[in-house]
Amino acid sequence: MRVVSAVTAGLGLVGLLAGPGAAADLSGVSSPKAARQSVSWGPCSADQKELNEAGAECAKVAVPLDYADPRGRTIDIAVSRIRAKSPGERRGILLSNPGGPGGTGLANTLALRPALKDVADRYDLIGFDPRFLGESNPVTCGKAPRPTPPAPTTTPRRDFEDSVRSARDTARRCQEHGDNAALLPHASTRNVARDMDAIRAALGERKLSYYGISYGADLGAVYTQLFPRRSDRIVLDSSTDPAATQYELFQRSGAPAEAALDGLGGGHVRSDVLKLLARAERQPIPVKDVRLNAPLVRLLLKQLVQHEENDPQLVSVVDDLKKAAAGEEFEPGPALSGLLDLLSSPELADSMAGGAIFMCGDGGWPAGGWPKDPATYWKNMQRSRATQPVFGPYVNGMIAPCAFWGTEPREPGTKIRNDVPVLLLQAKYDNNVPYEGALALHRKLKGSRLVTADIRSHGVYGRGIGGLTPVPCADDAVNTYLRDGELPTADVTCAKPDPKTEKTR
Repeated sequence: MRVVSAVTAGLGLVGLLAGPGAAADLSGVSSPKAARQSVSWGPCSADQKELNEAGAECAKVAVPLDYADPRGRTIDIAVSRIRAKSPGERRGILLSNPGGPGGTGLANTLALRPALKDVADRYDLIGFDPRFLGESNPVTCGKAPRPTPPAPTTTPRRDFEDSVRSARDTARRCQEHGDNAALLPHASTRNVARDMDAIRAALGERKLSYYGISYGADLGAVYTQLFPRRSDRIVLDSSTDPAATQYELFQRSGAPAEAALDGLGGGHVRSDVLKLLARAERQPIPVKDVRLNAPLVRLLLKQLVQHEENDPQLVSVVDDLKKAAAGEEFEPGPALSGLLDLLSSPELADSMAGGAIFMCGDGGWPAGGWPKDPATYWKNMQRSRATQPVFGPYVNGMIAPCAFWGTEPREPGTKIRNDVPVLLLQAKYDNNVPYEGALALHRKLKGSRLVTADIRSHGVYGRGIGGLTPVPCADDAVNTYLRDGELPTADVTCAKPDPKTEKTR
């Protein structure tokens, strides 16, 4: 029987969040070495098939490990470039980040090209893996011990204690592995933003343009705060409240997820889910070669409920779990099979390390802020059951191992307040990063305009790339801004798109 840790799975699937004050104010500090270095472009690694097929070139940019010691030890940031096709209309460089935290991004800007359309020809498309991820001095955690097969019976408290043990073990393995003790104190969003500016300087550009989604949107906001004069055309998709910690942001996602579940199947889906969870909290549900306890059931449902296009798959997964709980012989459908395959994939374990190092490395927004006492998580989980019986115990739980992290953040979180021109995008019914968070960031970014999409989704721009229903109103706003530099004259609400109409365009 295969064992899946809810902590590991949660960190992997999330990406998809006050510590001691800083020893010095490093706001706006970039790398003097980056400005002087010569970037040597060449073929991308064999693993970067899409980049090589697109004719991209790759390089490494050296940046300080510690920006407080800019002439000390350096690490290499992996960078890709696809040159602008219209030299006469070239705007500059466009960077991007796919979110997470923990997402690699070397090929991410290339992936945006279908949505960018002709705009892609006006920029050098620059991808990069954030520090300690992918090909940028990657950090890994020590090998996990062979897990103990799950017992056929359990309790919510036992599941919680298992998550605490898993989190403590993950923190220890990450801290003790290789050179991690020296590296992990420098894993922070502020340092990634500084690395972005080092890339800009190394490429000889006066400013940079940027698209970021989810955590990548928050990273972009941090960049505007640290480097306002070097921010060109900035697009932030699905952002969060800059006054909240990441644990608080997770907590806030429970209520809109419950509301989304209420809209399915006239109420019978919620009834079925509650029965499944009541069973899984006593007897994990056996499916294929894995037992799904209640934390894993909640996690899988949380992934599916984010996009309204996934509603049929969510209903299918619930139906399959009902059969499994009843002991029926059946073959799981594509939706459940795909999720089970994802739970067992090596990519999930790799993304777990990437998520943890930034969730635990920041001293506040856009990540960090995790309680140190396990009792706090248990109390919040139990309290949430009254109003959020499906998702409350998950979003209030110990999703990350930060309570046991061996290093303290070197800097506080970033306080956002500037007038950099920024285009914000947000789905009105986003249940991963709720709409109110984007409104809060909008108020702090005085020069911003907000484009609201009347949909349930996490991510607005370029949805058609992933097979979801596009929002042309939002796509056009982004491309107009990146092409012509024109923000909407006022905030915009895009009407709900018609899937039949938009998918035939």
